[in-house]
Amino acid sequence: MPQTPTTRFQGQDLVQIGNANTFLLLAPQYGGRLVRWVHHGEDILYWPEQADWSRPAKIRGGNPLLFPFIGRHFVEGAAGQWKDADGRIHALPQHGFARDLPFEVSDADAQSFIAMTLRASEATRTGYPYDFVFETSYRLLPDGLEVCLRTLNTGTTRLPYYAGHHFYFALPHVQRAAASLALPGTDRMRQQPDGSPEAGKPGDASYKLDDPRLQDTFHVFRNSPSAVLAMPDRLITFELDLPGSAPWHAVTTWSEAETSDFYCVEPWVGLPNAIHHGQGLRWIEPGQSESAVCRLRVTD
Repeated sequence: MPQTPTTRFQGQDLVQIGNANTFLLLAPQYGGRLVRWVHHGEDILYWPEQADWSRPAKIRGGNPLLFPFIGRHFVEGAAGQWKDADGRIHALPQHGFARDLPFEVSDADAQSFIAMTLRASEATRTGYPYDFVFETSYRLLPDGLEVCLRTLNTGTTRLPYYAGHHFYFALPHVQRAAASLALPGTDRMRQQPDGSPEAGKPGDASYKLDDPRLQDTFHVFRNSPSAVLAMPDRLITFELDLPGSAPWHAVTTWSEAETSDFYCVEPWVGLPNAIHHGQGLRWIEPGQSESAVCRLRVTD
């Protein structure tokens, strides 16, 4: 295992990558969670001052990793289940299991890069009967961050997946009306009670973040995927159409409450329940791998 510098944060030993002014703080042992991303001395992501580390997957903050499937799944109206091609029903929590399991640091450079790996185990096969290696890497850029979600099929049958991010961007709730999200070329939809996506409506080119139409909403890309989050003190540009990357299917927008001091903008490879309806469902053949890459550029 690579030697990585650690720092004490909220009573936990976390891995720190970067320097005093620009760095990442990560918790491999808690779902490979990115806890803090500090860019030029400013926190880009939200993290609560009093986080409950006894239930890390429930902490609202950082960037939880969503794998193997994102969102909620339903079988005959029952949530937390999905059915495979042979008709077998499997239990799977919302957003999958990755955020609940420890990752191993598989590669690192103390100044700029870290890769963390989750492998198939008895803990994963109960709800997802496939052999895999799921690797997440973060690379600091001079003006932002590159993140890669790589899935390798180590089994003998093809593997379904659709992974995603859950970025909690720091934004005081009183600034929502002054912030906006540009999403050109998208259709707007939500998940219906039976798990299926509703019919898409043509999306706006841009939304204010206090727009209720954004709450728990999928923005499905029609053309080249991109997004720009404009806040009073910075711009964050999502580069989602990168060579060699699996296609990003949608960006999802959500916040917990009108008074929450964060706003989530989440690139997803597929839509919730895609194993049943197919929208964004990806398949990887035995011995093959696929990477979903995004870059977040920060303009102060």
